[in-house]
Amino acid sequence: MRLSTLLLKSNLNPLESAGDAEVTSLVMDSREAKPGSLFVCMPGGSFDSQSFIGAASEKGAVAAIVIDSGGIESAVDAQIPYVRFASDRIGYNEAIWRLCNTFFDRPTHNMKVIGVTGTNGKSTTAWMLRDMMAALGVRTGYIGTLGVQLPETNRELANTTPFAVELYNLLDQARSQKTEALAMEVSSHALAERRADGIEFDAGIFTNLTQDHLDFHQSMQSYAAVKHRLFTDLPLQSDKRFVGVFNVDDPIGRRWAVEQNGPSLTYGFDEKADLVGRAIAIEVDHIRMELDYGRTVAVDVHVGGHFNLFNCLSAVAGMLALGYSLEQVTAAIASVRPVPGRFEAVRNSKGIGVLVDYAHTPDALEKLLESVRELDPKRIITVFGCGGDRDSTKRPVMGKTASQLSDITIVTSDNPRTEDPIEIMNEIQSGIQAGSNSLSIVDRREAIAQAVKMANPGDVVVIAGKGHENYQIVGRTKLSMDDRELAREALN
Repeated sequence: MRLSTLLLKSNLNPLESAGDAEVTSLVMDSREAKPGSLFVCMPGGSFDSQSFIGAASEKGAVAAIVIDSGGIESAVDAQIPYVRFASDRIGYNEAIWRLCNTFFDRPTHNMKVIGVTGTNGKSTTAWMLRDMMAALGVRTGYIGTLGVQLPETNRELANTTPFAVELYNLLDQARSQKTEALAMEVSSHALAERRADGIEFDAGIFTNLTQDHLDFHQSMQSYAAVKHRLFTDLPLQSDKRFVGVFNVDDPIGRRWAVEQNGPSLTYGFDEKADLVGRAIAIEVDHIRMELDYGRTVAVDVHVGGHFNLFNCLSAVAGMLALGYSLEQVTAAIASVRPVPGRFEAVRNSKGIGVLVDYAHTPDALEKLLESVRELDPKRIITVFGCGGDRDSTKRPVMGKTASQLSDITIVTSDNPRTEDPIEIMNEIQSGIQAGSNSLSIVDRREAIAQAVKMANPGDVVVIAGKGHENYQIVGRTKLSMDDRELAREALN
């Protein structure tokens, strides 16, 4: 497609442009450029991506989307056409998703797509949806924190919801691999930055809203507002029938369900929901629950912990919203398996319970520890830290939560990134309840080893914060580290 035609079909009027070219691919990484590529520079980040226009051109890029005059100069130097849109981030990102959706010709139009947003439960709910649809014989994909899983693709992602150029390339791959349905996490960052705009969702699930990412959103009101876009703005970008799915045990979900302009389905353990769940039995690796949706059925699910009741209910509600029958859903949920790094047991012969979980917000940590307490352990020994360059206000809150719900709290390093891990730990320690049993060990391997060493048969060691991650980010470097392997190492 000619660049000029792409702009015209996208209904975009750039502030400045020069030249024209035949575009055969869209890339945002200069290393992935090839003959015919349109190189899209992305604002923000730790470096100016416009400085790579020359490198992209050398690999065959035929034009560039630039941000400012510096990008124009680089494009002129590289002797390739350029386009500049509004320099504000929202206006720029709005233009980019429209370009992507036009270039890839609405890749999700003939695909069943369900998005999951909320503070906690996104990964597990989306993963369960993938498992359930696959169990029904549907060629299913997943995009989220756990990477991208398509019929012929399986790899990690840098972001829960990738930037628009990468995301639309993945959606095009999904279509080419004949993916029939896609379950994807939709993060608040993505909604704020218009990364997921243009995706034609058939349904959206809201799980809950608790404190997280206030370093980015500044306030809970702003945080809620961007998440709400999945149910307000994005459905207007498609001609599909959209169903909003809301957890009405959460006050935000209850309000949004009432405000929803279109079909909706509510769920919760509140008897007033469309889909009502009731717990029968909860174990470390198994749940038995009742589902009431016009009639009552009992289901067994091969995941454990009280908080997974909500994740199961979220996934069931999503399946119903997509048009699957209660009979299909109850048959499919038996195929759900534990999500990597979510209430994942590290099995051993020492009589010690060891659980690895991704919980990295105050609410998620509280729910995790309450779920462990319901298993009636002798003691709970919790190891956790908080990520650097992220919301610092949650650190003392999580320290308080851990010390109140654990018998022993070991504060350690998470992904410190560019912050001093000792300072992060001190902020966590400031919230530790006076008189509680706690200690700080900056080395995560040593902290996990100490927790295992202190544990007696009947105790449960909870290692929280990183879950499935097999790395630790120190500075800007990813170092190999996996909590599950560290736990096995300590147990041996």
